[in-house]
Amino acid sequence: MSEYRFIKWFEELGKEDVPLVGGKGANLGEMTNAGIPVPPGFCVTAEAYKYFVENVKLEDGKTLQEWIMEIISQTNVDDSKQLQENTAKIRQKIIELPMLPEIAEEIERAYKELSARFGKDAVYVAVRSSATAEDLPEASFAGQQETYLDVYGVDDVIGKVKKCWASLWTARATFYRAKQGFDHSKVYLSAVVQKMVNSEKSGVMFTANPVTNNRNEIMINASWGLGEAVVSGSVTPDEYIVEKGTWKIKEKFIAKKEVMVVRNPETGKGTVYVKVADYLGPEWVEKQVLTDEQIIEVAKMGAKIEEHYGWPQDIEWAYDKDDGKLYIVQSRPITTLKEETKAEEVEGTEEAEVILKGLGASPGIGAGRVVVIFDASEIDKVKEGDVLVTTMTDPDMVPAMKRASAIVTDEGGRTSHAAIVSRELGIPAVVGTKEATKKLKTGDYVTVDGTRGVVYKGIVKSLVEKKEEKAAGGAGQVVVAGAPLITATKVKVNVSMPEVAERAAATGADGVGLLRAEHMILSIGQHPIKFIKDGKFDELVEKLADGIRTVAAAFYPRPVWYRTLDAPTNEFKEMPGGEDEPDERNPMLGWRGIRRGLDQPELLKAEFTAIKKVVEEGYNNIGVMLPLVGHPEQIRKAKEIARSVGLEPHKDVEWGIMIEVPAAALIIEDLIKEGIDFVSFGTNDLTQYTLAIDRDNDRIAYLYDETHPAVLNLIKHVIKVAKKYGVETSICGQAGSDPKMAKILVRLGIDSISANPDAVELIRKTVAQEEQKILLEAARKKLFEEEDELEF
Repeated sequence: MSEYRFIKWFEELGKEDVPLVGGKGANLGEMTNAGIPVPPGFCVTAEAYKYFVENVKLEDGKTLQEWIMEIISQTNVDDSKQLQENTAKIRQKIIELPMLPEIAEEIERAYKELSARFGKDAVYVAVRSSATAEDLPEASFAGQQETYLDVYGVDDVIGKVKKCWASLWTARATFYRAKQGFDHSKVYLSAVVQKMVNSEKSGVMFTANPVTNNRNEIMINASWGLGEAVVSGSVTPDEYIVEKGTWKIKEKFIAKKEVMVVRNPETGKGTVYVKVADYLGPEWVEKQVLTDEQIIEVAKMGAKIEEHYGWPQDIEWAYDKDDGKLYIVQSRPITTLKEETKAEEVEGTEEAEVILKGLGASPGIGAGRVVVIFDASEIDKVKEGDVLVTTMTDPDMVPAMKRASAIVTDEGGRTSHAAIVSRELGIPAVVGTKEATKKLKTGDYVTVDGTRGVVYKGIVKSLVEKKEEKAAGGAGQVVVAGAPLITATKVKVNVSMPEVAERAAATGADGVGLLRAEHMILSIGQHPIKFIKDGKFDELVEKLADGIRTVAAAFYPRPVWYRTLDAPTNEFKEMPGGEDEPDERNPMLGWRGIRRGLDQPELLKAEFTAIKKVVEEGYNNIGVMLPLVGHPEQIRKAKEIARSVGLEPHKDVEWGIMIEVPAAALIIEDLIKEGIDFVSFGTNDLTQYTLAIDRDNDRIAYLYDETHPAVLNLIKHVIKVAKKYGVETSICGQAGSDPKMAKILVRLGIDSISANPDAVELIRKTVAQEEQKILLEAARKKLFEEEDELEF
């Protein structure tokens, strides 16, 4: 390998080699040496490009590099037409000039060596651009340079390497470098030559949610065939959201995948777009691409890569149809992450007319005049503040995107390169609407909500004003806040992990209605029973105490209700030491919650000991909440375990239960008589158990309704009985973050509502308005009754 001057094999490279082979090449080398399943290959180094442009002489005696710099110095990058014309000249010149023999000889030798690894004279490869200023943590800008797939034969490889070099001078790449302050003369390009994965299915993965900026979620986009369709945005892919650590698939969006990219069946070289219905069959258009097992496999591989690099990653992956294995073909850092995005609370949107829905790809609000375009030649039509509408956002449209107030596309997913660009530019975007270019006409006025993925007709003043107020506050202006809302119904917050305690406390919530134990326990890295068996009981207690203490301190003296462990067996089975977990046909109905706690009392003892430790430090604002209770005896036994470690229910801590099982709602009086201070509705489980609906089953998801009369009647009954005995009532399920449900609960007389952090402000306003309505209705009723008694 060392005899090469212009070639470096992946095995010779690491992340420190970005100046030599660019971010893409360095990362492929780094992953190869870290044991990640990367298809083998080599890089034609940036030194080769530098040598080429500095040693090729033109007719006037100038080097190619001198000629390029002269043209660029005369180019106004804000003049779209001039930028496109001048960069096209540069690309054409690079492509038409012959490859220098010393570089061509090395590429030929390396390609033959790669082919020989597979026992062949030639193999299909991907030739990918890797700029030395691309894929860096400071400046990731996806899709600027070119990638060529299914390249076959030495001459084809050499030709594609030159085309990659030429793509350094696309209008979009040149524009971006100018705006980011890069010196054009010092930006070079390496070409990655990599064994082609004959993809059955492929896509993109982000190891942090790029829309909400939630680093505990992995977003996966998947489609049929080669990944080019997903990356380019020409197909709206499936989207899966996976929770790290638990590996729970939180969301699935199964898209209509109309097209796919495959190897050209006629020539055997390059790729072509085909219709999924024709190539695979009509039933494949709306078929889920990845099995649930594959979703989790991809997510875990992403987490492994993120752990290696120590930063969230943007990863391209593929399943090879020949061997069925998962391969990683690219990884780069995500650079657009900000603080976790709060869903914007806006009054009046219920009355606004929704004309389009899609996927929220870049959060925020944008409004203005619609300009519909279909290719980059039309980008001059887009003026400052316009809403750019197109089939898919071609990266050549970047200059227009920068001028736009919002972007709306027919196709594309939230991990398409166009979506990434929108987020980096900070422009609200809605993708995958299917019919934006048909429904919207140039000259229309619309408001785009990139957080929710909604397009409203006209300018929705409440949205735009909210955006302007936010911008003014962020510009250093003094914003005078009104008096805080005081509500009779307490508004609390759900906390999943101690790390978010300070942010959750800053919402002004009246306490924590649900502090989950699962993330604290899962974060210790192995099964808690293994900790105990290994004689590390005290260490387990200390880790739990640290987490509970962090939240209790952030909210003190506001109450914090800690829910004891409620992890289904399938989540525990994935942890080191979880090999003995039973296989359950339906873990949601199985050995979880207080059932497990009483069968494995050492777990409850560890939790209660940790709580006792924190209480003894002076944090008397902690309550214990038992999950999945269905019988009074479960409360009695849990109290006995608490007392065995010196934690006295009702004295040291408040004592409560979750209402998740319909049986608990129906025998609530018996449960109260066993001795509890509060109850909290877990509506996620209560709904699925009442309606016999697996909430993770997409086929019947449309039937899942937390406002179903049966569910509401159970809640109403519990609140009525609890009030009779002076027991506090609350809700901590997902429904607590829904304004519609909040209104119902206020009227039913609930004492508190616990919402997700991003919904606290909205729920508090909803609660305040509903309480005022109730007071007004009562006052009016009294007034009318008094008037009826008057004699005229």
